[in-house]
Amino acid sequence: MTHWFHRNPLKATAPVSFNYYGVVTGPSASKICNDLRSSRARLLELFTDLNCNPEMMKNAADSYFSLLQGFINSLDESTQESKLRYIQNFKWTDTLQGQVPSAQQDAVFELISMGFNVALWYTKYASRLAGKENITEDEAKEVHRSLKIAAGIFKHLKESHTPKLITPAEKGRDLESRLIEAYVIQCQAEAQEVTIARAIELKHAPGLIAALAYETANFYQKADHTLSSLEPAYSAKWRKYLHLKMCFYTAYAYCYHGETLLASDKCGEAIRSLQEAEKLYAKAEALCKEYAETKGPGPTVKPSGHLFFQKLGNLVKNTLEKCQRENGFIYFQKIPTEAPQLELKANYGLVEPVPFEFPPTSAQWTPETLAAFDLTKRPKDDSTKPKPEEEVKPMKEPDIKPQKDTGCYIS
Repeated sequence: MTHWFHRNPLKATAPVSFNYYGVVTGPSASKICNDLRSSRARLLELFTDLNCNPEMMKNAADSYFSLLQGFINSLDESTQESKLRYIQNFKWTDTLQGQVPSAQQDAVFELISMGFNVALWYTKYASRLAGKENITEDEAKEVHRSLKIAAGIFKHLKESHTPKLITPAEKGRDLESRLIEAYVIQCQAEAQEVTIARAIELKHAPGLIAALAYETANFYQKADHTLSSLEPAYSAKWRKYLHLKMCFYTAYAYCYHGETLLASDKCGEAIRSLQEAEKLYAKAEALCKEYAETKGPGPTVKPSGHLFFQKLGNLVKNTLEKCQRENGFIYFQKIPTEAPQLELKANYGLVEPVPFEFPPTSAQWTPETLAAFDLTKRPKDDSTKPKPEEEVKPMKEPDIKPQKDTGCYIS
């Protein structure tokens, strides 16, 4: 099966030792630093481990985030921040900016950046699972849920944590609100694709399928519009993907809307709706070629080689021919010059992000442990500049070979 979902690269980060010589004055503080270092390293390893599943990812992420919370929040749960929030410099790359990193001396920057990567992992896990041969119903549900979880994480970061950054994200960086919003919407749209595939497989009413496809196309259009002010050098490829998916699902909407019109004896309007579907499908095919030729972050996927894509072309062609035959024999209706306005609203199957919260502060953090960090003993020359050994190396993501396309509807 050729891959169906476009994915930007994972964020990469410089190693963090959590060694605070002189500052750490007790064994409990020393243990927390060791645990932070090991749990961070473990989480980073899992991002590129093909054997990692959602349960493993959640456990590893909770382990690290619960310890990191002690660097961010006060232990008495007041609004006051932890005295350790600015003790450590963190460096992260951005999904669209290659290996040019951002650095901030702020534990909130680390929380958001690592959380962002966890959300990206869920999208990549969903994509890998969707690329399996003969995907089962349970696996399709897991693809659907993983995309909703990712949407929930991105949404939570944008609404609850990026506003707390002392240094706002620059244009085109991952933590900028427009970019995070585009990721939220894309996850919702892709989860709805699974819903549509399921509705087609179970032969639900054409009106419901048309409405779901129309809502999904609108999601892709909104995500594309969100990225419209970014530099084409790094956003053009992603935007081509969003645009081709918008055309593809609008074609789906017109195709199934045509079936609904035919069932209501509106054969002329049905023909015009299917002609519009034909036009949009051809546009989606052309955009697939443009997408493949556009340089930008992330591996190139091949939607036009996917049987799910090709089946729509055949469906539009066959349904249009059927409508034209019926009109020539039975209805003799005039074909409108304008395509019908799609004012479709889906009452079922719309995707909402799964609500997400970071775990509470680890029980390892006690007033005594916090007191064992003595900031008055920080070295005078403690520079915020990254050390030479903190060079950011790119994440080595596994190369997933496309499997045989069996034509399974779950995309």
